[in-house]
Amino acid sequence: MSNQLPLSTWASNISPSPTLAVDAKAKELKAAGEDVCGFGAGEPDFDTPEFIKEACIQAIKDGKTKYAPAPGIPALRDAIAEKYRRDNKVDGVTSAQVVVSPGGKYSCYLAILAVTSPGDEVIIPAPYWVSYPEMVKLAGGVPKMVFAGLEQGFKITPEQLRAAITPKTRMVIINSPSNPTGAIYTQAELEALVEVALSAGIYIMSDEIYEYLLYDGVQHASPASFSKEAAESVITVSGFSKTFSMTGWRLGTLMAPLAVAKAVSNLQSQTSSNATTFAQYGALAAMEQWDRSMSAVSEMLTVFDRRRLRLLEGLQAIDGIQCARAEGAFYLFPNIEALGVSSDEFARRILEEEKVAVVPGGGFGAEGYMRLSYATSDDVIEKGLERLKRFCAKLS
Repeated sequence: MSNQLPLSTWASNISPSPTLAVDAKAKELKAAGEDVCGFGAGEPDFDTPEFIKEACIQAIKDGKTKYAPAPGIPALRDAIAEKYRRDNKVDGVTSAQVVVSPGGKYSCYLAILAVTSPGDEVIIPAPYWVSYPEMVKLAGGVPKMVFAGLEQGFKITPEQLRAAITPKTRMVIINSPSNPTGAIYTQAELEALVEVALSAGIYIMSDEIYEYLLYDGVQHASPASFSKEAAESVITVSGFSKTFSMTGWRLGTLMAPLAVAKAVSNLQSQTSSNATTFAQYGALAAMEQWDRSMSAVSEMLTVFDRRRLRLLEGLQAIDGIQCARAEGAFYLFPNIEALGVSSDEFARRILEEEKVAVVPGGGFGAEGYMRLSYATSDDVIEKGLERLKRFCAKLS
């Protein structure tokens, strides 16, 4: 008989990240000598730009290894505020509204925790990033899903949002560009959603972590820029991981109304204290040398775009698969319902039988879909498509 004492409600009810689990399994198989085509990772397969790494190394040499202010080093917060005024057209943003956290994931969690009390509802459009519902549950809130499938471009409508709002609703989460779908809301679509949220008196968490990873000439819009009223209700979260290929640096950002930013800073001061001090100096170099940063992003985007189109072409040529043309991030989210197997079974079997790692759609609130990341090599894409085609032929 086990003498294990009970775990907390939070620990017992949390689900592990399926994306990290798939990536870990693929790496385990590779370490065992298997030739795995991994489409699971949600991180760029490029190195961090050299000048950013050098700034971090210099900061360590200069002794920038002590505690930093909880919301981040002042120069970095100033630079982020300037970026939101300049690039995102959010008027009047000050550094006091900015918090730098240890990872974009933590920025999201702090945003939710700052405004969600036990029993409050948070509306989450599906397909969603796997961590949103778990974060809401960890805050004691109730995640409320609103589904938008392939037929509506993976984007919820104002009517759907309005119908989902109840007196208990505290927030709606909007992720554009989207993980897992790569879908992007137009400014007009976002304005309509923001209008519904403002009328209902609820917060909007706008997750803009992929804002610079755009294709086909589409434009990114930040809801906080739409009006003074919007700026007072929108919490914008982002970070350095996707844009600058800095996933392991764990640097997220949050820009919010002053009261929310102060609350987030207080929460952070009692949990993580601050984001890693010397890593913030690397991020500061990325912000202060913006032209160099955007040049690196442009090079990365050129490669991503080529891979996006090749993977899309290959998927659309496979019988039983429907796939939309993603406009942002580095994911495709094909529908596999016509193949007659569940997403979990598809992902399990294709990994076992063909050594292809994909993430099943169920973890994103979208059974019948799977997520493939094209943040991988051209060789992996070509081999993976061959194996996918072979596997799907066996199912049909």
